[in-house]
Amino acid sequence: MQLQSESNPALNTVTAYGHDYIEINEVSYGHAVYFGPEGDINTWQVKVVGDITADALRAVAGLGDVKADPMAFLDGGAPQKPADAPEVLLIGTGLRQHLLPAHVTRPLLEIGIGIEAMSTQAAARTYNILMSEGRRVIAALLPLEEAA
Repeated sequence: MQLQSESNPALNTVTAYGHDYIEINEVSYGHAVYFGPEGDINTWQVKVVGDITADALRAVAGLGDVKADPMAFLDGGAPQKPADAPEVLLIGTGLRQHLLPAHVTRPLLEIGIGIEAMSTQAAARTYNILMSEGRRVIAALLPLEEAA
């Protein structure tokens, strides 16, 4: 299904998706990917929803190995979100929506990064809208057939 007839070449835009591919900027990918409005389209090493871990989400958000500050409790307890962190991660779980377990999403939610899991089709459309509004959003999308 084609999503947009034209796209801004300066921004990563989901231009289509189908049973076994996701198309970003009119380039087709036959595997899971993650990306933001600017920068590279990255291969996501997740094959099915059950492979999604807190570490996988942390990597998608660009947080790497952020260590908790053992003295953070003195400043109110909650870890701080890095200034360049995304506002929200959109997780496309394939043909159907699959909710992620709380222990997977909690580490990012605790630092103020929203996580929304939805079908890949809905995530692609939502990403395009948020990206066009200038929001700091990252999409991690499983192709429709891989997410079963």
